[in-house]
Amino acid sequence: MLGTAIGIGAWGLITGVAMGKSGLPLPVMVLMSLLVFAGSAQLAVLPLMSSGAPLWVVWATALCVNLRFVIFSAQWRAYFIGYPLGHRLRLAYLTADLNYVLFMRRFPEPRPDPAVQLPYFWGGVACNWFAWQVPALTGIFLADGVPVHWGVGFAGTLALLGVGLSLVTDKATSVAAGVAACAAVAAYALPFKLNIVVAIAAAVAMGLLIDHGTPRRAIPLDDRT
Repeated sequence: MLGTAIGIGAWGLITGVAMGKSGLPLPVMVLMSLLVFAGSAQLAVLPLMSSGAPLWVVWATALCVNLRFVIFSAQWRAYFIGYPLGHRLRLAYLTADLNYVLFMRRFPEPRPDPAVQLPYFWGGVACNWFAWQVPALTGIFLADGVPVHWGVGFAGTLALLGVGLSLVTDKATSVAAGVAACAAVAAYALPFKLNIVVAIAAAVAMGLLIDHGTPRRAIPLDDRT
């Protein structure tokens, strides 16, 4: 994780500055950074909260942006299903995109091995948490010293684009990303940034359509259980 900590810290700093300039009370911003712990969701809901959008819009936007964590958790289930609920909730809070990628690369076979997998997981997420929270909180407290003309909001957009484009790896994700972009532009006039929700829904629908339309390789009878 040390190789990715610099990038995570830069993104956390950008998010912290964006939060610091949102006009929200300082305790709310600090709690949001500590409790939400999801940069893309924080950046998505900040303009909604600042503009006084209905709470259901804020929750729906954050939920849609974070839907990918449902997939991550489903993949991690095979490794951690044997732990008590409280332990699994702590693991769920700390999960992050890069931790998922590195963990699955290290343990491609979904077979539990607590003596190795759990220390690997905790080491990765601990590095990720500090690499995010320290710069994010620094950005919140020092946001007033950052000039507006620096274009911090645009930098945050570029950071999100970098993360998003890194996930476009095949035909399904490429088409889904294109559909999401078109839907976001087409629905731009909707209030409360609801074009984000429309774009996510369109991307998920297109991804599912492509997935169901892709022929499945037949499994030999000898390999079936």
